[in-house]
Amino acid sequence: MQLTPRQKEITRIVREDGPITGEIIAERLHVTRSALRGDLAVLLSGEVIAARRRLGYYYLGGGEDPVAVEVKSYKAEDFMSRPVLVTAESNAYDAAVLLFTEDIGTLFVGKKDNIQGVVSRKDLLKAAMGREDLNKMPISMVMTSKSKMIYAEPEEELISIAQKLIDYEIDCLPVGEFREINGEKKFILMGRVSKTNITRLFLELGKGGKK
Repeated sequence: MQLTPRQKEITRIVREDGPITGEIIAERLHVTRSALRGDLAVLLSGEVIAARRRLGYYYLGGGEDPVAVEVKSYKAEDFMSRPVLVTAESNAYDAAVLLFTEDIGTLFVGKKDNIQGVVSRKDLLKAAMGREDLNKMPISMVMTSKSKMIYAEPEEELISIAQKLIDYEIDCLPVGEFREINGEKKFILMGRVSKTNITRLFLELGKGGKK
């Protein structure tokens, strides 16, 4: 693609200083914003640069959308929340009460250094719809065991976690890792990431936070 000298200069500015607005580019070149429209249209159609509303122009030649770059930089450990646990000896009713009092959607069963499973609102709703006595139902009967538990590692990208939440149609993931301790495979819980955490990040980015 053959570029004019001004188009080459616009490309250089965007590559070095992008994302950058059209107004600032015009100031750098000492021309009006309208005088740049044709040049910017050529660079956009040739996919030399791209534009995002409220962000400006950014370089595409081997580059990447700066918003995507920023989102991908966040890990589970950056946004995870405090997990709420229920003991393995609890019953389904105890879990339901704890979900209500803590105003959350997911509980983890066991101890932080040895999680046995996870219980969600959906699990308890299914049990209640079966007209079972939740007071007499062990938590183990409604939980998803650790062997089938979907989880996130501390350094896993939030974008990957969001994909898991969608793919598995769940509201929350435990953050932690499996470790072999005294011949037993245990899940060490460090936190949780829910749809609320993802929404909070989206909101902060929209308000201009998180850089």
